[in-house]
Amino acid sequence: MKYHQSVTILTSVLSIFQMANGSEKPDIQKPNVLFICVDDLRPELGCYGADYIQSPNIDKLAASGVLFSHQFVQVPTCGASRCSLLTGMLPKTTGYLGNDACIRFISGKPETGQPETFIHHLRRNGYYTVGIGKISHEVDGLIYDYTAPVGTEYELPHSWDEMLFNPAKWGTGWNAFFGYADGSNRQSLKGQVKPYEMGEVDDLGYPDGYTAELAVKKLGELAKKDQPFFLAVGFFKPHLPFNSPKKYWDLYDESKIPLSPNPFLPEHVNKASLHNSSEFNSYRLGEEDASLSGPVSDAYARKIRHAYFACVSYADAQIGKLLDQLDQLGLSKNTVIVLWGDHGWHLGDQLVWGKHTIFERALNSAFIIKLPGKKGGTCVNQVVSAVDIYPTIIDLCGLKMALKTDGKSLKPLLINPLAQWNNVSYSYYMNGISLRTERYRLTKYFRKAEPIIELYDHQSDPNETINIAAERPDVVENLMPVLEKGNTGLYKM
Repeated sequence: MKYHQSVTILTSVLSIFQMANGSEKPDIQKPNVLFICVDDLRPELGCYGADYIQSPNIDKLAASGVLFSHQFVQVPTCGASRCSLLTGMLPKTTGYLGNDACIRFISGKPETGQPETFIHHLRRNGYYTVGIGKISHEVDGLIYDYTAPVGTEYELPHSWDEMLFNPAKWGTGWNAFFGYADGSNRQSLKGQVKPYEMGEVDDLGYPDGYTAELAVKKLGELAKKDQPFFLAVGFFKPHLPFNSPKKYWDLYDESKIPLSPNPFLPEHVNKASLHNSSEFNSYRLGEEDASLSGPVSDAYARKIRHAYFACVSYADAQIGKLLDQLDQLGLSKNTVIVLWGDHGWHLGDQLVWGKHTIFERALNSAFIIKLPGKKGGTCVNQVVSAVDIYPTIIDLCGLKMALKTDGKSLKPLLINPLAQWNNVSYSYYMNGISLRTERYRLTKYFRKAEPIIELYDHQSDPNETINIAAERPDVVENLMPVLEKGNTGLYKM
C-alpha cells in the first residue's frame, strides 16, 4: 500500500478563552490546529438552515463553534482559491487565477525569509505540520499530470513535516480523485462515465474513507508528541464525480429534493458571465447535457442534486470520525478546529452545473471555526474572505505575522459577532472583479460583451435573478470606487 504526503488547513487558538473571561495572562501552551478542507462544499447544510441535508457532524461542529454565513473565496476554482487561502493574498496577475497557481508561484522555490504559506510559518515556529489529502491543488501534494505516474516534487516544498495519502486500489492520487468503486477512474475510461455513482460499498469503497482512516491514525500519533501540531485533512467529496456509498443515497427521498430556486438566466445579463458547464458535461455518459440554452429536466436535476447531497453526507461522516477521535484522545480541549469549503457550486442555479463564475453560488462556501474552551453556537453574518484565514490562524496561535497579507484576523468576530468590520470581499474570474458588501454584489467585467456591469440587491434578490445596474446608477456610482480598490493589477480600469 502506497502513502504520500498532502495538505491541511486549521487554526490554533491561544488566548481567546482567557480574553473572553478577562484573564490577563495567556496560557503558554500553544493550541493545536485541525484544518478540514472540503472540496466544492457550498453552504447548503443543516447548520445553514437546509434541514433537508443530512450533515449531523458538521452541524454538531457548528453548534459548538462559530459559523460564518457570508464567507467568500477569492477565486472560484480549486487551486487558485487554495493558493489565496494559503498565502493570504488576493490574486495579483491572471496567473493566480489558474489551478496551477501554487505550482507557478510556490513550487520549486528556495526557502527564504518570507514563509511560502501560513503553514510554513507555523512550522518555523514550533508546530509539527501534517497534511493528508487535498490541501493545495495537487491531491496528494505531489506534482504530476492527471494520467502520469506519481510525482516526486512537492507542491509546497517547505510547509510540511509530513504529507500523507493512501491511493488504495486507484494507484495514484489523481486516479483516486476521479475514482469509481471498481477501482477505475475518469481518465482511464476517457470520460465515458456518469457524473455520479451509487456504490454498493462501505466507506472504504471511495478515497475519502481512506483519508479519514489515515487521519484518525495520525491523530493518535500526534497526541503523543510533546509539540503542538497543525493537521490539515482534505476531503475530495462533494467534488465531481458525485460518487458515494449507497447508504448515503438512502438518506434522501429523491422525489422530495428541492430544485434550484433560480434555474434560469438572470435578467439583463450577458451569457458571457456564465458558462456551459463543460466540466460537468465531460462525464459523457450523463443522461443530459447542461447548457445555457435551457435547464435540464426536473427529474435529472433532482438526480444530480441527490448525488451531490449524498456526497456531502459521505464527507460529513468522515469528518465525524476525525472529530470523535479528537474527543476520545482528549485533544479537543486544546485544538482549534477550522472547516472550510474551497468554493461553492451551482446546482442548476443560473443554468450552471459547476463553479467557475463570480456569482454568489460559486463564491460563498461553508466556513466554521471552533475554539477550545469557548461556548459555541454563534453565527457571524458579516462579510469575510478566505484571505482572512491566514492572519486569523497566526493570531489564534499567538504568533506574529511575518508579512502583511490582504486579509485580517477574524478574532474580533470570534469574540463578538457584531464587532466593527468593513464587510467587503473581492473575487476574480471570467475577466471580471466582483465586490460583495452586506447588501450588494457589484461585478465589473473587462470584455466587449455587454452589459459589463452587474448589480444584485441581496436584500430583495438573494438568488441573483435580476441585474439592476441600469436601474440603480446611484448604487453603482457609490460602490465602484470600492470595487476599484480591489483591482490588484489584473485589469485596466
